[in-house]
Amino acid sequence: MTEFTETEACRLAPFFTNVDATVFGLKLPQEVAGALFSRYSRTAKSLRRVFLDEFVGEQGLAGGLLGGGAADDGDALKKARAFYDRVLVGYGDDSVAQLGGAHLAVERVSNVAAQVLEDARIGIAFLEKSTRYVRFDQRDAAGDFLWFREPSLMASRHRDAYAALMDRLFSAYAAQIEPMIAHIERVLPIESVAVRHPRTGEPLDFADVKRDEDLLKAARRAYAATVRAHACDVMRSYLPGATLTNLGIFATGQAFEHLLNRLLTHPAYECRALAAAMRHELDRLIPSFVKRSAESAWQEGLRARAAAAARRALPSGELPAPGVTLVDFDRDGEEKVLAALLYPHADRPLADVRSRVNAMSPPERTALLSSLAAGRRNRRDKPPRALEEAAYTFDLLGNLGIYRDLHRHRVLSQERQPFTTVHGHDTPPEILEAGHGAVFEECMARAHDLHEAVKTDHPAEAPYVVPFAFRVRWYVTLNLREAVHLCELRSMPQGHPDYRLVAQEIWRRIEEVHPGLAPWGGFVNRDTYRLGRLQSEMRTEWKRAGRSEERR
Repeated sequence: MTEFTETEACRLAPFFTNVDATVFGLKLPQEVAGALFSRYSRTAKSLRRVFLDEFVGEQGLAGGLLGGGAADDGDALKKARAFYDRVLVGYGDDSVAQLGGAHLAVERVSNVAAQVLEDARIGIAFLEKSTRYVRFDQRDAAGDFLWFREPSLMASRHRDAYAALMDRLFSAYAAQIEPMIAHIERVLPIESVAVRHPRTGEPLDFADVKRDEDLLKAARRAYAATVRAHACDVMRSYLPGATLTNLGIFATGQAFEHLLNRLLTHPAYECRALAAAMRHELDRLIPSFVKRSAESAWQEGLRARAAAAARRALPSGELPAPGVTLVDFDRDGEEKVLAALLYPHADRPLADVRSRVNAMSPPERTALLSSLAAGRRNRRDKPPRALEEAAYTFDLLGNLGIYRDLHRHRVLSQERQPFTTVHGHDTPPEILEAGHGAVFEECMARAHDLHEAVKTDHPAEAPYVVPFAFRVRWYVTLNLREAVHLCELRSMPQGHPDYRLVAQEIWRRIEEVHPGLAPWGGFVNRDTYRLGRLQSEMRTEWKRAGRSEERR
């Protein structure tokens, strides 16, 4: 029996996905939904009854909506925003700001600013223009390559050198991208690449592929897409921090507030200007959620004090080689994970469960851990939360391209050092094989020299001149559950070869210190590939062909 009369159901229908089930969606502006949920938490009424009793009608918050007015001009939003002023600002109820959010597009920002944006990790999601699927040899309407004209640098004595370096890097990329595609096709022809049937997974000889016209077409399309992606992977080493990109952002109001505060105190002009532009647009979408965002002198002061302390206490010295260093880990991680796995199925206190696990012999613990890890069918069978009991801290040194890819992981703590040229750069072997080594090294040398000149006058702007080939140092602290996710995902055959090596090495170090936990990473791929993406592209093409058949 429905809770609502026929008239009430008609009034509810435009704003909810259904009017009679216990699970339903809201079709309301963000701030009305947030205000409704907040009121909902303080009453015994059902949500739709609260909406009818308090949010509908001439005196209700949704009156403007039912009257057919525009959502951002009606009484609904005006009253909802007044409600937020009372609750969020007046009472400091931060949870209210988690109940709504907004989508924001941020275009033509540098990769330097993009990384600052993507430092945010709680309550926020990003999608960024890919260096794998999008070529960066395009020019804008004015005929210029797509790089950020950083105002301080463009007004400084480094202006000409900065512009010349940008033109050199992008010109080299543009000149070499097609020859690189041809080179990859020449050294790795389609006939030489191992292929599996996209449906059955069975290995295929290319002679078998050629006998099946549909399979041959799919293979050729997949091969072409794979080669283009691989060429883009190689050529991204030329791209500087100033490279323009586009991002799509979805965040809760609270996450946007914290992000704006971080941008407002950033030493780079672009980040501060971006904060102002984002705040302007968010004021048109969810003004109540970002009302408290304002510049914080404390953050800026902390940054300055930490930098000064680092200069005094940490003088420059000989720099270690790039790689993956396990800095810290839980010595009793195996015991803690096993105890956490058993705890939900016992009736004893955690301390007692741990004590009994510690009393087991190492072979007994290892066998039990292995048996509990058995049965995962693929990496999408996620390990349980018990694996969060073991934590690891890694210091990583790898090229900026690797950092950009691994930076996207959210369920971990990470901090980086400035993008710099001091750690040297990686030279993709394909660039040497294709005969472009001399040009590449000349470009990297010019970038290093300009970076050294710029960082003295404009330290906050020096990262704009650093190409992706140069190495950056950062650390990550992650638990075992996240390590399984990261290492299994980032070691997949279609992943970039550079970050695949990092993921494999992270897992190898975990296996060394906690061999009993190794079975939980059963889908970490330890193999090497030259065109590892081909198989996933084959599956995509096969699905596309199947959909085309269905449409016909």
